[in-house]
Amino acid sequence: MIAEPNTASNLPSQKESAVHDETAPESAVQNGSSVRNGNLKTPREKRKVREQCENIRRNSSSSRRVSQLQNGEVVEAVTLFEVVSMGKRAMQSVVDDWVQAYKQDRNVALLDLINFFIQCSGCQGMVTAEMFQSLHKKDVMRKMTETFDEETGLQYKKFMAYPWILTVTWPVDTDNKDYPLIRTGPYWKKFKANFCEFIAVLVQQCQCSILYDSYLMDTIISLLTGLADSVVRAFRHTSTLAAMKLLTAVVSVHLNLDVNKHNAERLYEVEKKRISGKRTNYRLDQLERKREEYERKLLEIQNMMNAIFKGTFLNRYRDVIPEIRATCIEEIGSWIKTYPDGFLNDSYLKYIGWMLYDKQAEVRLKCLLGLQGIYSRKELVSRMDLFTSRFKDRIVSMPLDKDHEVAVQAMKLLMLMSQNCGDVLSTEDCETLYQFVYTTHRPLAVAAGEFLYKRLLSHEGDEEVQPEGGGKFGASTDRLKRLISFFLESELHKHVAYLIDSLWDWAGKFLKDWECMTTLLLKNAEEGGEALSDAHESVLIEIILATVREAAEGHPPVGRGAAKKILSVKEKKIQLEDCTKITEHFIMVLPQLLAKYSTDAQKVANLLQIPQYYDLDVYRMGHLRKHLDALLREVKDIVAKHSDMSVLEASSRTYYILCSEEIAIYSQVDRARTQLIDELMGQLNQLLDGFWQKEEGFCTDAGEVSQMHSALRRVAAFHNAHDLTKWNLYDKTLRLLVFEMEHGSLPVLMTLPALQCMYFSLLWQLAAVSENSPKETLFTLRRELRCFSRICVCFLHHKEKDVREKAFMILCDWLLILSHQDSNNNEEAVGLLDYLPSASLQEKLLLFIQEHVFMEEEEESKDLTEEEERKDESGKLDDLHKKRSLLAAYCKLIVYNVVEMSAAAEIYKYYVKTYNDFGDIIKETLSKTRHNNKIQSTKTLILCLQQLFQTHAESQDSSSSVDFYSASFTNMKELARRFSLTFGWDQVKSRESVAMIHKYAYLQRYIAEPLPCRGDEWQPLIWYRNSLLANEDEESSVLSSSGELSPMGTSKMSSFKRKLSNGSLPVTSQTEAEDKAPDLQCSSQLASAAGKRRKRLKSREMHLQEHLPFLCPGGLPRRCCKGEIKTEDVSKKGQAEDTTEDVDVDVVSADQVIPARVFQL
Repeated sequence: MIAEPNTASNLPSQKESAVHDETAPESAVQNGSSVRNGNLKTPREKRKVREQCENIRRNSSSSRRVSQLQNGEVVEAVTLFEVVSMGKRAMQSVVDDWVQAYKQDRNVALLDLINFFIQCSGCQGMVTAEMFQSLHKKDVMRKMTETFDEETGLQYKKFMAYPWILTVTWPVDTDNKDYPLIRTGPYWKKFKANFCEFIAVLVQQCQCSILYDSYLMDTIISLLTGLADSVVRAFRHTSTLAAMKLLTAVVSVHLNLDVNKHNAERLYEVEKKRISGKRTNYRLDQLERKREEYERKLLEIQNMMNAIFKGTFLNRYRDVIPEIRATCIEEIGSWIKTYPDGFLNDSYLKYIGWMLYDKQAEVRLKCLLGLQGIYSRKELVSRMDLFTSRFKDRIVSMPLDKDHEVAVQAMKLLMLMSQNCGDVLSTEDCETLYQFVYTTHRPLAVAAGEFLYKRLLSHEGDEEVQPEGGGKFGASTDRLKRLISFFLESELHKHVAYLIDSLWDWAGKFLKDWECMTTLLLKNAEEGGEALSDAHESVLIEIILATVREAAEGHPPVGRGAAKKILSVKEKKIQLEDCTKITEHFIMVLPQLLAKYSTDAQKVANLLQIPQYYDLDVYRMGHLRKHLDALLREVKDIVAKHSDMSVLEASSRTYYILCSEEIAIYSQVDRARTQLIDELMGQLNQLLDGFWQKEEGFCTDAGEVSQMHSALRRVAAFHNAHDLTKWNLYDKTLRLLVFEMEHGSLPVLMTLPALQCMYFSLLWQLAAVSENSPKETLFTLRRELRCFSRICVCFLHHKEKDVREKAFMILCDWLLILSHQDSNNNEEAVGLLDYLPSASLQEKLLLFIQEHVFMEEEEESKDLTEEEERKDESGKLDDLHKKRSLLAAYCKLIVYNVVEMSAAAEIYKYYVKTYNDFGDIIKETLSKTRHNNKIQSTKTLILCLQQLFQTHAESQDSSSSVDFYSASFTNMKELARRFSLTFGWDQVKSRESVAMIHKYAYLQRYIAEPLPCRGDEWQPLIWYRNSLLANEDEESSVLSSSGELSPMGTSKMSSFKRKLSNGSLPVTSQTEAEDKAPDLQCSSQLASAAGKRRKRLKSREMHLQEHLPFLCPGGLPRRCCKGEIKTEDVSKKGQAEDTTEDVDVDVVSADQVIPARVFQL
């Protein structure tokens, strides 16, 4: 609080009653006393000074006293700070009270206002004011200091707030920690808004009276300028915000005065013309005096604005705190927009331009928002030429900003510049900005879509201008052609769905004009007008499909947007209307389009996806049945013509959508589907009969192979979505695959679809298992499942790469399904059909991944043309995609506990080496496994690093030591660092895993070779315990202050906790630990825990191969050269390994901080 000035000692003094309430701000409670200049050395001196220097309450405080109900108690707001912090609604009445008090005694009122600004800065110290006398300038500058008193531990700041010199004293330990502007919680939620409102209302209420007394504003400006120069963040932030808002309010006053002056001048001129013949006139003199008064006030206001701008803005717009910089830039943008005559020039615009390069996104965002307010007004743009030419390139590059909101606002700013600045953006700039419609961040894509639509697609007068031959769709046809041309010209992207989603908010009506689009497709060149090319037709069909999907689903495409948005009632109504419109239009048009493009696989595949968005209830109307028949005929003809998998899958899905049993057309569509499948199976049976009748048992004719390939693909495509069990496909495909296993002469074109057909057949049989399924059926299905698994395993070594990869993918999916089946709550079926991979199968799967995913193929250097290089690059991308699919399929087996988690150690070895290609998959696997089992996942990481280190050590010369500077060891350290980062910064969550790492690190440090138990003691545990208790300093920091530990079993140690898997390990006394004496009680409990542990070792989760490498690194044979996981059968090796595995010692206390970087070697 502020003590009265020296020259105002005769003013009434009254002690302020502090409000002690739980919800009141701390500064309002503790800031209840002050000191004069001088050093505070003893508590007695401090109390004496506080008693002498009580804060002066202004006379009208009783009229400003307000109350607020908080937690059932009434809290009275006495000071300005308390009123503002409580968020009172009637801010104007509070300011009126203060103005009235100022008119009665301006010194007391000003002290109250100064105290308000100090308290708003969160200052919990004291403020002393002394009246400024006629000191010499050097003496005044010498007093403007900010020092630290080492004796008292207090910080002092002296500065001038004319006519006083203020001294603020506060404890150093509260510096920069917390102040009202950055506090959180409901109490401080609206403090900033209330604080800014108070300043605005204060200036507004003072503009007609005390604002121009050369006392109030001088004091406030000097106060805020002095606080803004402080090294304390709270003072700088609060005073800078206050000064900027003060200047904003003063600018508003300046505008009002300008208007009043203009009106006075007009009245003066009118009055002067009216009395031109008279010498003097009272009215004219009055207007003259008023005009001079306005000019005088405007000059004073201008001086205030200059003082605030030069004293605060110029020093703080480059402050180290980004919030302060953002406040300055935000307000200067407001000044330029509000008072362009005074601020819209290069002298002020340059600050916004410079801060466009700021490192903090918040500051860059404020710059863009300020510029949007300027460029949105055409009358201001003409005065921005120099700024635009200087900073245009920077603004054009800002849509690439790493902060999404900055990028979005930059695109919106460029949209305004494009509209109001003529040709300021070049063609190259526009083409660069157009490409942002394909970005994955939807707000930025939508902003780019607006730019594209208004700049390229939409032109004024499009609705009135009808191109020749355009008919009623002239304007829409022209836009469509421009959109198609744009897509074809942007060769970098092939994502029509992303383009349509970007334009949807701005061109939704145009993009829903499906009648125009289909008319353009069905129009022939003979009908007049320019026909579309084949490429244009393909793009237009993709656009139709994308618009239909967007209208029917109502959410962005995959990859753009985190999740499906919840539609409002209005949006759902629009969605239903669009679905009905789509159905009614395409029911009639789609058969015509399919008939026209029946030979083009790409076009037909896209068109056949439209029926899945139909509202099938529309088919209840009888006059539409004929169109359904036409659609079914066209789909049947397409299936007969094509063998492309995308076309066949789309046809199969169309039948699946239309064969819903709930709709009226089910019987009609089911009859057509059955007829089609009968024909397909008839063709397949005929080809198979001819195939088996040949003497050699296999066909060499390419035509017959192609026919068999097409027939099998058609059946496989339909078997994916439809149950074809009654056609007995399993036996037919089994015979083909067995023939391939025995002879190896079946063409690949027949092997792949046959394998797919057999897989779908078994899936349908597995799905049909019910609670009442007979045992004979279950045993037959079990035999077929085992047979199919053996076929897939055999094909893992097939000579053809495509067959190997297909067999691996199917086998991984197959194992995942069998290990997580439900079989309709039939426990007997689950027991019979359950299938878990054996150890040998797990090794084969891992070996396949190592050979086909991580093994690099040797590339031959060839001189290729540009076209050949492009094809080669495309082939490499396809191969990478296949490898990623293979790795993801195998990692799913690890995540879902189908294979042992320790197998992931072989995958983790390639984390750093293949980070660009497979890093995301491996990282996700690591995350999922840790979520499933933290301890086991951590053991897998240790196993990975141990194997790498052993390989590194074995690669070194036996006569020399391990090279810690080689490339392999450096890569190992980098891998360990990456592993450590995956634990995150939450030490509580990672404590268990990190403690386990420390445990094994200590065990391996003190175990040179695996040792059995000696007598009744477990020797490694004794060594481990002794290593922890060896250092007396460390011991004293974790043990209790009592001299000796309590006996075994009753000891309580807060810093050490020793745990077993099924109980707690008693703690030995310090003497026993140092003497290494045997303890019968400890050994008996260890033996009991070991017995329990042996039983649990039988489960698959605690497989022995996961534990032995950790405890006995020197006693196990090395892994095989292929990286296969092999372990010895140690069931007969006695208690050495079992007992070792029993003990899970955790010596890390809950309050100890364990660094997460334990992997760094």
